[in-house]
Amino acid sequence: MDDIDATEDGVGRVHDLLAQLAVAPLAGAGDEQLCALAVAVEKAGRLLDAMRAKVAGEIDERSGFERGTEGLAFRFGHQRGWQLLEQLTRVSPAEASRRTMLGKATRGRTQLSGESLPPQRPAVAEALQAGAVGLDAAGSIVRCLEQATSTACPPPEHVEAAEAALVDAATQSTADEVTVQARAWREALDPDGAEPRDERIHRKRSFRLGREKDGLTGFSGLLAPTDAALLQAAFYEADRPGNEPRFLSEQDIASGMIFTTNETGETEITIVDTRTRDQRHYDVVTGLLAAGVRSTGQGPGEMRSTAQVTAIITLDDLRKRTGVGWIDGIEEPVSSATVEQLVCASGYAPILLGDQGEVLMLGRERRLFSPAQMKALAVRDGGCVNCGAPPGWCEGHHVDQWAADEGPTDIDNGALLCSACHRMIHRNHFTLRMFDGRPHMLAPPWVDPDQIWRPLGNKRLGMLAALR
Repeated sequence: MDDIDATEDGVGRVHDLLAQLAVAPLAGAGDEQLCALAVAVEKAGRLLDAMRAKVAGEIDERSGFERGTEGLAFRFGHQRGWQLLEQLTRVSPAEASRRTMLGKATRGRTQLSGESLPPQRPAVAEALQAGAVGLDAAGSIVRCLEQATSTACPPPEHVEAAEAALVDAATQSTADEVTVQARAWREALDPDGAEPRDERIHRKRSFRLGREKDGLTGFSGLLAPTDAALLQAAFYEADRPGNEPRFLSEQDIASGMIFTTNETGETEITIVDTRTRDQRHYDVVTGLLAAGVRSTGQGPGEMRSTAQVTAIITLDDLRKRTGVGWIDGIEEPVSSATVEQLVCASGYAPILLGDQGEVLMLGRERRLFSPAQMKALAVRDGGCVNCGAPPGWCEGHHVDQWAADEGPTDIDNGALLCSACHRMIHRNHFTLRMFDGRPHMLAPPWVDPDQIWRPLGNKRLGMLAALR
Protein backbone atom coordinates (compact mmCIF):
# COMPACT_ATOMS: atom_id res chain seq x y z
CA MET A 1 0.00 0.00 0.00
CA ASP A 2 1.55 3.35 -1.03
CA ASP A 3 1.40 6.58 1.01
CA ILE A 4 -1.72 7.93 -0.73
CA ASP A 5 -3.62 4.68 -0.25
CA ALA A 6 -2.62 4.67 3.41
CA THR A 7 -3.77 8.28 3.79
CA GLU A 8 -7.11 7.56 2.16
CA ASP A 9 -7.58 4.48 4.30
CA GLY A 10 -6.70 6.46 7.44
CA VAL A 11 -9.19 9.20 6.59
CA GLY A 12 -11.87 6.54 6.12
CA ARG A 13 -11.16 5.04 9.56
CA VAL A 14 -11.22 8.50 11.15
CA HIS A 15 -14.56 9.17 9.44
CA ASP A 16 -16.06 5.95 10.83
CA LEU A 17 -14.82 6.73 14.34
CA LEU A 18 -16.12 10.33 14.22
CA ALA A 19 -19.49 9.06 12.96
CA GLN A 20 -19.76 6.97 16.14
CA LEU A 21 -18.65 9.84 18.39
CA ALA A 22 -21.05 12.31 16.75
CA VAL A 23 -24.09 10.46 18.11
CA ALA A 24 -22.67 10.00 21.62
CA PRO A 25 -24.91 11.67 24.26
CA LEU A 26 -23.44 14.60 26.23
CA ALA A 27 -26.21 15.15 28.78
CA GLY A 28 -24.39 13.12 31.42
CA ALA A 29 -21.09 15.01 31.14
CA GLY A 30 -20.01 17.25 34.00
CA ASP A 31 -19.20 20.91 33.39
CA GLU A 32 -15.43 20.35 33.46
CA GLN A 33 -15.74 17.29 31.23
CA LEU A 34 -17.83 19.24 28.72
CA CYS A 35 -15.33 22.08 28.58
CA ALA A 36 -12.43 19.65 28.18
CA LEU A 37 -14.32 17.88 25.41
CA ALA A 38 -14.89 21.19 23.58
CA VAL A 39 -11.11 21.80 23.60
CA ALA A 40 -10.33 18.24 22.49
CA VAL A 41 -12.86 18.35 19.66
CA GLU A 42 -11.46 21.68 18.48
CA LYS A 43 -7.91 20.31 18.41
CA ALA A 44 -9.06 17.32 16.36
CA GLY A 45 -11.02 19.59 14.04
CA ARG A 46 -7.95 21.74 13.44
CA LEU A 47 -6.02 18.72 12.21
CA LEU A 48 -8.83 17.99 9.77
CA ASP A 49 -8.80 21.66 8.73
CA ALA A 50 -5.07 21.42 8.05
CA MET A 51 -5.74 18.46 5.77
CA ARG A 52 -8.52 20.40 4.03
CA ALA A 53 -6.14 23.27 3.30
CA LYS A 54 -3.46 20.84 2.13
CA VAL A 55 -5.85 19.14 -0.32
CA ALA A 56 -7.09 22.54 -1.57
CA GLY A 57 -3.53 23.71 -2.20
CA GLU A 58 -2.72 20.58 -4.18
CA ILE A 59 -5.89 20.91 -6.29
CA ASP A 60 -4.95 24.53 -7.03
CA GLU A 61 -1.40 23.54 -7.99
CA ARG A 62 -2.69 20.94 -10.46
CA SER A 63 -5.19 23.47 -11.89
CA GLY A 64 -2.69 26.17 -12.86
CA PHE A 65 -3.22 28.04 -16.15
CA GLU A 66 0.18 26.87 -17.37
CA ARG A 67 -1.22 23.32 -17.53
CA GLY A 68 -3.77 24.36 -20.17
CA THR A 69 -6.38 21.77 -21.02
CA GLU A 70 -4.55 19.21 -18.87
CA GLY A 71 -5.27 21.21 -15.73
CA LEU A 72 -7.32 19.38 -13.11
CA ALA A 73 -10.01 22.06 -12.77
CA PHE A 74 -10.28 22.49 -16.56
CA ARG A 75 -10.91 18.77 -17.04
CA PHE A 76 -13.86 19.08 -14.63
CA GLY A 77 -15.25 22.11 -16.44
CA HIS A 78 -13.84 24.90 -14.24
CA GLN A 79 -11.31 27.68 -14.68
CA ARG A 80 -9.83 27.69 -11.18
CA GLY A 81 -9.00 25.16 -8.52
CA TRP A 82 -11.22 26.72 -5.86
CA GLN A 83 -14.22 26.37 -8.18
CA LEU A 84 -13.57 22.64 -8.47
CA LEU A 85 -13.16 22.42 -4.69
CA GLU A 86 -16.51 24.16 -4.23
CA GLN A 87 -18.17 21.59 -6.50
CA LEU A 88 -16.51 18.61 -4.82
CA THR A 89 -17.11 19.66 -1.19
CA ARG A 90 -20.27 21.80 -1.55
CA VAL A 91 -18.78 24.55 0.62
CA SER A 92 -19.31 28.25 -0.10
CA PRO A 93 -17.08 30.03 -2.65
CA ALA A 94 -15.59 32.10 0.17
CA GLU A 95 -14.64 28.98 2.15
CA ALA A 96 -13.20 27.27 -0.93
CA SER A 97 -11.12 30.38 -1.68
CA ARG A 98 -9.89 30.60 1.90
CA ARG A 99 -8.78 26.97 1.97
CA THR A 100 -7.05 27.40 -1.38
CA MET A 101 -5.22 30.55 -0.23
CA LEU A 102 -4.00 28.75 2.90
CA GLY A 103 -3.06 25.64 0.97
CA LYS A 104 -0.96 27.64 -1.51
CA ALA A 105 0.84 29.52 1.27
CA THR A 106 1.60 26.47 3.40
CA ARG A 107 2.52 23.78 0.83
CA GLY A 108 6.06 22.99 -0.24
CA ARG A 109 7.19 24.51 -3.53
CA THR A 110 9.31 23.24 -6.41
CA GLN A 111 11.43 25.42 -8.68
CA LEU A 112 11.65 24.90 -12.45
CA SER A 113 15.04 23.30 -11.82
CA GLY A 114 13.37 20.71 -9.62
CA GLU A 115 14.81 22.10 -6.38
CA SER A 116 12.45 21.88 -3.41
CA LEU A 117 11.64 25.05 -1.47
CA PRO A 118 9.99 25.51 1.93
CA PRO A 119 6.40 26.82 2.14
CA GLN A 120 5.85 30.51 1.65
CA ARG A 121 4.60 30.72 5.26
CA PRO A 122 6.54 27.96 7.06
CA ALA A 123 5.54 28.98 10.61
CA VAL A 124 1.85 28.94 9.70
CA ALA A 125 2.31 25.59 7.92
CA GLU A 126 3.96 24.02 10.95
CA ALA A 127 1.29 25.36 13.32
CA LEU A 128 -1.52 24.09 11.07
CA GLN A 129 -0.01 20.62 10.78
CA ALA A 130 0.34 20.47 14.58
CA GLY A 131 -3.27 21.55 15.11
CA ALA A 132 -2.05 24.56 17.11
CA VAL A 133 -4.03 27.17 15.15
CA GLY A 134 -7.35 27.19 13.32
CA LEU A 135 -8.19 28.21 9.77
CA ASP A 136 -9.66 31.57 10.86
CA ALA A 137 -6.49 32.78 12.58
CA ALA A 138 -4.18 31.24 9.96
CA GLY A 139 -6.18 32.86 7.17
CA SER A 140 -5.89 36.30 8.77
CA ILE A 141 -2.13 35.92 9.17
CA VAL A 142 -1.55 34.78 5.59
CA ARG A 143 -3.90 37.39 4.11
CA CYS A 144 -2.41 40.38 5.99
CA LEU A 145 1.18 39.35 5.29
CA GLU A 146 0.29 38.89 1.61
CA GLN A 147 -1.23 42.38 1.52
CA ALA A 148 1.89 43.89 3.10
CA THR A 149 4.35 42.15 0.77
CA SER A 150 2.29 42.71 -2.40
CA THR A 151 2.51 46.51 -2.16
CA ALA A 152 5.91 46.91 -0.44
CA CYS A 153 9.22 45.11 -0.02
CA PRO A 154 9.83 44.88 3.74
CA PRO A 155 13.02 43.07 4.80
CA PRO A 156 12.44 39.28 4.82
CA GLU A 157 13.54 39.06 8.45
CA HIS A 158 10.79 41.54 9.40
CA VAL A 159 8.17 39.43 7.64
CA GLU A 160 9.50 36.30 9.33
CA ALA A 161 9.36 38.03 12.72
CA ALA A 162 5.79 39.13 12.05
CA GLU A 163 4.75 35.61 11.03
CA ALA A 164 6.37 34.05 14.11
CA ALA A 165 4.80 36.59 16.47
CA LEU A 166 1.35 36.16 14.95
CA VAL A 167 1.50 32.36 15.04
CA ASP A 168 2.51 32.56 18.70
CA ALA A 169 -0.40 34.91 19.36
CA ALA A 170 -2.78 32.53 17.56
CA THR A 171 -1.95 29.79 20.08
CA GLN A 172 -3.10 32.01 22.95
CA SER A 173 -5.68 34.46 21.59
CA THR A 174 -8.99 34.30 19.76
CA ALA A 175 -9.14 34.51 15.97
CA ASP A 176 -10.59 38.05 16.13
CA GLU A 177 -7.74 39.23 18.38
CA VAL A 178 -5.20 37.68 16.01
CA THR A 179 -6.85 39.53 13.11
CA VAL A 180 -6.41 42.86 14.92
CA GLN A 181 -2.73 42.08 15.52
CA ALA A 182 -2.23 40.90 11.93
CA ARG A 183 -3.60 44.20 10.61
CA ALA A 184 -1.31 46.14 12.93
CA TRP A 185 1.68 44.13 11.66
CA ARG A 186 0.56 44.78 8.07
CA GLU A 187 0.59 48.54 8.65
CA ALA A 188 3.98 48.35 10.38
CA LEU A 189 5.49 46.37 7.49
CA ASP A 190 3.91 48.61 4.85
CA PRO A 191 3.29 52.06 6.40
CA ASP A 192 2.43 53.57 2.99
CA GLY A 193 -0.07 50.89 2.02
CA ALA A 194 -3.18 52.24 3.77
CA GLU A 195 -3.81 55.22 1.48
CA PRO A 196 -3.78 53.32 -1.86
CA ARG A 197 -5.89 50.66 -0.17
CA ASP A 198 -8.39 53.40 0.75
CA GLU A 199 -8.49 54.51 -2.88
CA ARG A 200 -9.21 50.98 -4.10
CA ILE A 201 -11.97 50.64 -1.50
CA HIS A 202 -13.49 53.99 -2.52
CA ARG A 203 -13.66 52.93 -6.17
CA LYS A 204 -15.57 49.76 -5.20
CA ARG A 205 -18.41 51.61 -3.42
CA SER A 206 -21.81 50.72 -4.84
CA PHE A 207 -25.53 50.65 -4.17
CA ARG A 208 -28.01 48.66 -6.21
CA LEU A 209 -31.79 48.46 -6.12
CA GLY A 210 -33.25 45.15 -7.23
CA ARG A 211 -36.60 44.41 -8.81
CA GLU A 212 -39.83 44.73 -6.89
CA LYS A 213 -41.31 41.40 -5.82
CA ASP A 214 -44.51 40.97 -3.82
CA GLY A 215 -44.44 44.64 -2.89
CA LEU A 216 -40.84 44.63 -1.61
CA THR A 217 -37.65 45.77 -3.35
CA GLY A 218 -34.32 44.22 -2.49
CA PHE A 219 -31.06 46.16 -2.44
CA SER A 220 -27.38 45.41 -2.10
CA GLY A 221 -24.04 47.16 -2.32
CA LEU A 222 -20.72 47.98 -0.68
CA LEU A 223 -20.09 50.84 1.76
CA ALA A 224 -16.84 52.76 2.13
CA PRO A 225 -15.40 52.70 5.69
CA THR A 226 -16.50 56.19 6.75
CA ASP A 227 -20.05 55.67 5.45
CA ALA A 228 -20.26 52.23 7.06
CA ALA A 229 -19.03 53.68 10.35
CA LEU A 230 -21.67 56.43 10.28
CA LEU A 231 -24.44 53.91 9.60
CA GLN A 232 -23.06 51.52 12.21
CA ALA A 233 -23.00 54.34 14.76
CA ALA A 234 -26.66 55.06 14.00
CA PHE A 235 -27.47 51.36 14.48
CA TYR A 236 -25.57 51.25 17.78
CA GLU A 237 -27.52 54.29 18.94
CA ALA A 238 -30.84 52.68 18.01
CA ASP A 239 -29.93 49.30 19.56
CA ARG A 240 -28.48 50.57 22.81
CA PRO A 241 -30.47 49.19 25.75
CA GLY A 242 -32.55 51.87 27.46
CA ASN A 243 -32.56 54.29 24.54
CA GLU A 244 -35.89 55.82 23.59
CA PRO A 245 -37.20 54.26 20.36
CA ARG A 246 -36.76 56.49 17.31
CA PHE A 247 -38.11 56.52 13.75
CA LEU A 248 -41.29 54.73 14.82
CA SER A 249 -44.21 54.55 12.42
CA GLU A 250 -47.74 55.30 13.57
CA GLN A 251 -48.49 51.58 13.47
CA ASP A 252 -45.44 50.79 15.65
CA ILE A 253 -46.43 53.49 18.12
CA ALA A 254 -49.99 52.18 18.37
CA SER A 255 -48.92 48.56 18.83
CA GLY A 256 -46.27 49.48 21.41
CA MET A 257 -48.40 51.69 23.70
CA ILE A 258 -48.66 50.57 27.31
CA PHE A 259 -51.04 52.44 29.63
CA THR A 260 -50.31 52.48 33.39
CA THR A 261 -51.76 54.38 36.33
CA ASN A 262 -49.35 56.12 38.69
CA GLU A 263 -49.74 56.70 42.42
CA THR A 264 -51.75 59.92 41.88
CA GLY A 265 -54.23 58.16 39.62
CA GLU A 266 -52.96 59.73 36.40
CA THR A 267 -52.62 57.60 33.29
CA GLU A 268 -49.11 57.34 31.86
CA ILE A 269 -48.26 56.15 28.37
CA THR A 270 -45.07 54.20 27.68
CA ILE A 271 -43.94 53.27 24.17
CA VAL A 272 -42.35 49.83 23.88
CA ASP A 273 -40.36 49.07 20.73
CA THR A 274 -41.93 45.95 19.21
CA ARG A 275 -39.78 45.95 16.09
CA THR A 276 -37.18 43.31 15.33
CA ARG A 277 -33.54 44.35 15.11
CA ASP A 278 -33.61 44.24 11.30
CA GLN A 279 -36.81 46.30 11.20
CA ARG A 280 -35.28 48.86 13.54
CA HIS A 281 -32.20 49.16 11.33
CA TYR A 282 -34.40 49.53 8.25
CA ASP A 283 -36.30 52.39 9.92
CA VAL A 284 -33.00 54.08 10.84
CA VAL A 285 -31.86 53.99 7.20
CA THR A 286 -35.14 55.26 5.78
CA GLY A 287 -35.48 57.83 8.57
CA LEU A 288 -32.05 59.28 7.90
CA LEU A 289 -32.74 59.20 4.16
CA ALA A 290 -35.98 61.10 4.67
CA ALA A 291 -34.18 63.62 6.88
CA GLY A 292 -31.60 64.25 4.16
CA VAL A 293 -34.26 64.67 1.48
CA ARG A 294 -36.26 67.07 3.65
CA SER A 295 -33.31 69.21 4.70
CA THR A 296 -33.19 72.65 3.11
CA GLY A 297 -29.43 73.00 2.90
CA GLN A 298 -29.56 75.64 5.62
CA GLY A 299 -29.70 73.13 8.45
CA PRO A 300 -29.48 69.44 9.13
CA GLY A 301 -33.24 68.91 9.44
CA GLU A 302 -35.35 67.99 12.41
CA MET A 303 -34.92 64.24 12.00
CA ARG A 304 -31.13 64.12 11.90
CA SER A 305 -29.42 61.42 13.92
CA THR A 306 -27.37 62.23 17.01
CA ALA A 307 -24.98 59.38 16.19
CA GLN A 308 -21.29 60.28 16.13
CA VAL A 309 -18.37 58.64 14.38
CA THR A 310 -15.17 58.28 16.38
CA ALA A 311 -11.83 58.03 14.60
CA ILE A 312 -8.73 57.16 16.62
CA ILE A 313 -5.28 58.30 15.50
CA THR A 314 -2.25 59.81 17.16
CA LEU A 315 -2.10 63.59 16.92
CA ASP A 316 1.42 63.36 15.48
CA ASP A 317 0.28 61.03 12.66
CA LEU A 318 -2.70 63.28 11.92
CA ARG A 319 -0.52 66.39 11.63
CA LYS A 320 2.14 64.63 9.54
CA ARG A 321 -0.44 62.76 7.41
CA THR A 322 1.35 59.47 8.11
CA GLY A 323 0.36 56.16 9.59
CA VAL A 324 -3.15 54.84 10.05
CA GLY A 325 -6.17 55.31 12.29
CA TRP A 326 -9.17 53.27 13.33
CA ILE A 327 -12.83 54.18 12.94
CA ASP A 328 -14.99 52.68 15.66
CA GLY A 329 -17.27 50.01 14.22
CA ILE A 330 -14.92 49.30 11.26
CA GLU A 331 -12.35 46.54 11.67
CA GLU A 332 -9.85 47.57 8.99
CA PRO A 333 -7.58 50.56 9.72
CA VAL A 334 -7.78 53.53 7.35
CA SER A 335 -5.14 55.96 6.16
CA SER A 336 -4.45 59.25 7.91
CA ALA A 337 -5.90 60.98 4.83
CA THR A 338 -9.28 59.36 5.47
CA VAL A 339 -9.20 60.46 9.10
CA GLU A 340 -8.19 63.95 7.95
CA GLN A 341 -11.29 63.99 5.73
CA LEU A 342 -13.46 63.26 8.77
CA VAL A 343 -11.68 65.94 10.76
CA CYS A 344 -12.24 68.45 7.96
CA ALA A 345 -15.97 67.73 8.00
CA SER A 346 -16.53 67.39 11.73
CA GLY A 347 -13.51 68.76 13.57
CA TYR A 348 -11.66 66.84 16.25
CA ALA A 349 -11.28 66.75 20.01
CA PRO A 350 -7.89 65.64 21.34
CA ILE A 351 -7.95 63.05 24.11
CA LEU A 352 -4.53 63.01 25.75
CA LEU A 353 -3.89 59.98 27.90
CA GLY A 354 -1.35 61.78 30.05
CA ASP A 355 -0.90 64.87 32.23
CA GLN A 356 -2.33 67.36 29.71
CA GLY A 357 -5.80 68.01 28.34
CA GLU A 358 -9.00 67.36 30.26
CA VAL A 359 -8.85 66.25 33.85
CA LEU A 360 -9.23 62.48 33.88
CA MET A 361 -8.43 61.74 37.53
CA LEU A 362 -11.42 62.25 39.81
CA GLY A 363 -10.22 60.24 42.83
CA ARG A 364 -12.89 59.40 45.41
CA GLU A 365 -14.96 62.54 44.96
CA ARG A 366 -17.19 61.04 42.25
CA ARG A 367 -18.35 57.50 41.76
CA LEU A 368 -19.41 57.64 38.10
CA PHE A 369 -16.90 58.05 35.30
CA SER A 370 -17.19 61.38 33.49
CA PRO A 371 -17.93 61.67 29.74
CA ALA A 372 -14.28 62.63 29.17
CA GLN A 373 -13.11 59.54 31.02
CA MET A 374 -15.51 57.33 29.09
CA LYS A 375 -14.10 58.72 25.82
CA ALA A 376 -10.57 57.99 27.02
CA LEU A 377 -11.55 54.45 28.01
CA ALA A 378 -13.17 53.97 24.60
CA VAL A 379 -9.91 55.01 22.90
CA ARG A 380 -7.84 52.72 25.11
CA ASP A 381 -10.10 49.64 25.28
CA GLY A 382 -11.92 49.84 21.93
CA GLY A 383 -15.15 48.57 23.51
CA CYS A 384 -16.03 45.95 26.10
CA VAL A 385 -12.71 44.47 27.20
CA ASN A 386 -14.34 41.07 27.62
CA CYS A 387 -16.62 40.52 24.62
CA GLY A 388 -15.77 43.44 22.29
CA ALA A 389 -19.21 45.12 22.33
CA PRO A 390 -19.04 48.70 20.92
CA PRO A 391 -18.10 51.53 23.32
CA GLY A 392 -21.59 53.05 23.12
CA TRP A 393 -23.01 49.96 24.83
CA CYS A 394 -20.49 49.98 27.66
CA GLU A 395 -20.28 51.16 31.25
CA GLY A 396 -17.25 52.22 33.26
CA HIS A 397 -16.16 49.48 35.67
CA HIS A 398 -13.99 50.16 38.73
CA VAL A 399 -11.29 47.48 38.71
CA ASP A 400 -10.62 48.15 42.39
CA GLN A 401 -14.21 48.49 43.58
CA TRP A 402 -15.28 52.00 44.54
CA ALA A 403 -17.18 50.88 47.64
CA ALA A 404 -15.47 47.69 48.78
CA ASP A 405 -11.84 48.47 47.87
CA GLU A 406 -12.01 52.30 47.92
CA GLY A 407 -10.94 52.32 44.29
CA PRO A 408 -10.67 55.79 42.70
CA THR A 409 -12.71 56.90 39.69
CA ASP A 410 -9.60 57.21 37.50
CA ILE A 411 -8.93 55.85 34.03
CA ASP A 412 -6.06 53.74 35.35
CA ASN A 413 -8.63 52.05 37.59
CA GLY A 414 -11.35 51.80 34.93
CA ALA A 415 -12.31 49.38 32.19
CA LEU A 416 -15.16 49.34 29.68
CA LEU A 417 -17.66 46.52 30.12
CA CYS A 418 -21.03 46.04 28.46
CA SER A 419 -23.90 45.63 30.90
CA ALA A 420 -23.97 41.83 30.49
CA CYS A 421 -20.22 41.42 31.09
CA HIS A 422 -20.35 44.00 33.89
CA ARG A 423 -22.98 41.94 35.66
CA MET A 424 -21.00 38.75 35.04
CA ILE A 425 -17.70 40.11 36.36
CA HIS A 426 -19.38 41.01 39.65
CA ARG A 427 -20.82 37.52 40.04
CA ASN A 428 -18.22 35.01 38.87
CA HIS A 429 -14.71 33.91 39.84
CA PHE A 430 -12.78 35.89 37.22
CA THR A 431 -10.54 38.67 38.56
CA LEU A 432 -9.61 42.00 36.93
CA ARG A 433 -6.45 43.93 37.73
CA MET A 434 -4.63 46.84 36.08
CA PHE A 435 -1.03 46.38 34.93
CA ASP A 436 0.84 49.14 33.07
CA GLY A 437 -2.40 51.06 32.56
CA ARG A 438 -4.19 48.15 30.88
CA PRO A 439 -6.84 45.76 32.28
CA HIS A 440 -5.80 42.13 32.70
CA MET A 441 -7.98 39.14 33.62
CA LEU A 442 -7.15 36.09 35.72
CA ALA A 443 -9.39 33.09 35.11
CA PRO A 444 -10.14 30.64 37.93
CA PRO A 445 -7.83 27.59 38.22
CA TRP A 446 -10.36 25.21 36.66
CA VAL A 447 -10.36 27.39 33.50
CA ASP A 448 -6.66 28.34 33.43
CA PRO A 449 -4.43 25.93 35.43
CA ASP A 450 -1.37 28.09 34.57
CA GLN A 451 -2.94 31.13 36.32
CA ILE A 452 -1.66 33.70 33.81
CA TRP A 453 -2.88 37.29 33.82
CA ARG A 454 -4.04 37.95 30.26
CA PRO A 455 -4.34 41.49 28.79
CA LEU A 456 -7.78 42.62 27.68
CA GLY A 457 -9.10 45.24 25.29
CA ASN A 458 -8.23 46.38 21.80
CA LYS A 459 -5.24 48.69 22.25
CA ARG A 460 -4.83 49.44 18.57
CA LEU A 461 -2.61 52.54 18.58
CA GLY A 462 -0.38 51.15 21.32
CA MET A 463 0.05 47.92 19.38
CA LEU A 464 1.02 49.75 16.19
CA ALA A 465 3.43 52.04 18.08
CA ALA A 466 5.14 49.01 19.64
CA LEU A 467 5.54 47.34 16.22
CA ARG A 468 7.04 50.52 14.79
